[in-house]
Order: sequence, then C-alpha cells, then structure tokens
Amino acid sequence: MIIVDKKSLIGGEVMDEHNLDDKNKFLYPRSRYYGQVKPENLVFNANLQEFAQKVGYITGLETSGKLDPEDAYKQIKALWQQLKRSKKALFIGEEPQEKS
Repeated sequence: MIIVDKKSLIGGEVMDEHNLDDKNKFLYPRSRYYGQVKPENLVFNANLQEFAQKVGYITGLETSGKLDPEDAYKQIKALWQQLKRSKKALFIGEEPQEKS
C-alpha cells in the first residue's frame, strides 16, 4: 500500500481515509461490549475478538485449500497461546486480592 497525501492507492483505486475506515470496519468488525466495564475486561474482549477474527481467516484459507491443515493448526495454536497469556497477564477469572 502506498500512502500519498493521506490517500492510499489500492488496486488502482484511490481511497480516502473515510473509505479506508469503512474497509477496516468491514474486514475487522468489533462487537459492542456489554460485560462488566473494567479496563482489563475491555482489553481482553478486544484480544478475544481479534483471536476470533484471525481464526476465521485461517479457517477460510484452510477450507479453500490455500493453507495446509498442519499450518492452520499451528497458527491457531499460537494464537490460542497468545490469548491464554493475555488472560493470565490481565488476571481475568481470578478473584481480586484483598489489600492489607
């Protein structure tokens, strides 16, 4: 992608920032969060949505024969490990420790 004066040239078409934003919303949709609003929950929710989106792309590539099943498995496993590390780092699902 080449960026020229805040416009990008994609496939011979010039896309302004508004159209690029629409494209990103289409390719990387985010659902509204209705859970308990805490910073760590919001971060984990964003990570979870990104995980789901990437798994969907990998699944589509594997289904269409563009990605080897073993490669798809390895990529999804790596994404899962990343999500688990995120959960642990954010202390999701753990009881809050009392302050002394």
